[in-house]
Amino acid sequence: MNTQPEHSILISPVAELAPELLNLVSRDIQRVFGYRTAIKALLQDVEFALNTARSQHHSTLILEKLAGRAPPSAVKVLAITRVDLFIPILTHVYGEAQLGGKACIISVHRLNEGLAMGAGESFHRRVVKEAIHELGHTFNLRHCQDPACIMHYCRCIEDVDHKSDQLCRYCRILLSDELKRMSSS
Repeated sequence: MNTQPEHSILISPVAELAPELLNLVSRDIQRVFGYRTAIKALLQDVEFALNTARSQHHSTLILEKLAGRAPPSAVKVLAITRVDLFIPILTHVYGEAQLGGKACIISVHRLNEGLAMGAGESFHRRVVKEAIHELGHTFNLRHCQDPACIMHYCRCIEDVDHKSDQLCRYCRILLSDELKRMSSS
């Protein structure tokens, strides 16, 4: 795994998020991708992406702005927001990424769906899974057929709960190959 000290994965919270949640996401990103992480807000708000007819924010517009603001030391940037996200062909998305690109975003808006009060651990697991999933796309990983793999496509919140927080063997190999390719560039 690439652990070059000058490069990191930047976690960019949009609005206030619990430090505990950011620390959990940070820890698991380091575990899966081998890069250290840094936390720095690149966007103060995402109102520029609001679609008033849908009362949702268009995630692709946010990704474009996020990628443009990424510092050179950031290998990848993960934004985490509270607003509800969409892309035009879907009613909502938990997140979106630039495949093989610099930026990805997740929303916590729908990740507490169906959870009782005090179910913080389940909520945190969902957020971590979605963060790793979207970052996986930035490392050129596509959706996986294995329903237990973290790269499996989720149509509903139950799918998020059922998949693990691990890459399957096949996706681990693809990630390893991509990390080697990146370190030789």
